[in-house]
Amino acid sequence: QVQLVETGGGLVQAGGSLRLSCAASGRTFSSYHMAWFRQAPGKEREFVAAISGSGRSTYYVDSVKGRLTISRDNAKNTMYLQMNSLKPEDTAVYYCTRTSSVVRGVPLGTWGQGTQVTVSS
Repeated sequence: QVQLVETGGGLVQAGGSLRLSCAASGRTFSSYHMAWFRQAPGKEREFVAAISGSGRSTYYVDSVKGRLTISRDNAKNTMYLQMNSLKPEDTAVYYCTRTSSVVRGVPLGTWGQGTQVTVSS
């Protein structure tokens, strides 16, 4: 089973940027569709973005389109989330996971520990 480790979170002012990374174990990373989810305090975990195994297809929740960019480097077994023009409502713990499909997929397997993103106003 693939193991996932998220890094790159932190405290940033509104309008700032962060880049999250998701490092995966195993030799079949390129065959997995992957996704980022987030969970804000007191709220349910929600989908943010997904990417196909090849990296050619991506999908975003409307609230992050144009500000967040998902990408992957299969040679490094790593997925990224470039976060620009951050807003206080982006504050959450961000998790990466496998997903069943790029569009409206369901999470598969286990979750990592997550990485905290805090955006101050």
